[in-house]
Amino acid sequence: MKCPFCGSLESKVLDKRESPDEKATRRRRECLSCKKRFTTYERVEAADLVVIKKDGKREMFDRSKIRTGVLKACEKRPVTLDQIEQVVDLIENDIRKLGSSEVKSTMIGNLVMRRLKRLDKVAYIRFASVYREFADVRSFQKELKKLLKS
Repeated sequence: MKCPFCGSLESKVLDKRESPDEKATRRRRECLSCKKRFTTYERVEAADLVVIKKDGKREMFDRSKIRTGVLKACEKRPVTLDQIEQVVDLIENDIRKLGSSEVKSTMIGNLVMRRLKRLDKVAYIRFASVYREFADVRSFQKELKKLLKS
């Protein structure tokens, strides 16, 4: 591991711990040349995912797009940023559990709606109204009726 202070490649590990979410290993190191200490993190590299859009185009999976959509849906709602991050993590985990390197954007949209429905009903309706492209008040009412039944 290259020292960020002097560039030496010689260091020793002083302490090793798993991160609280157990998704990374934290290592406290000391450079053998300059004796300065620094921290490194080791994470499993997730396989690349490709999203197949409605028009058939393909693009790389971008978790920030899910986060942005969920943030907009939850705007001015009693939902914390921690809850939003947790929902985005759960959605990404659901996608990766599918075991495929390609996923349709409709699948992602449905996963987002399912998670939002559990988190906040108003956020769910906001997201659904954009995602499902409600054309008129009737389609909006229809979705509200389904929500009220459940």
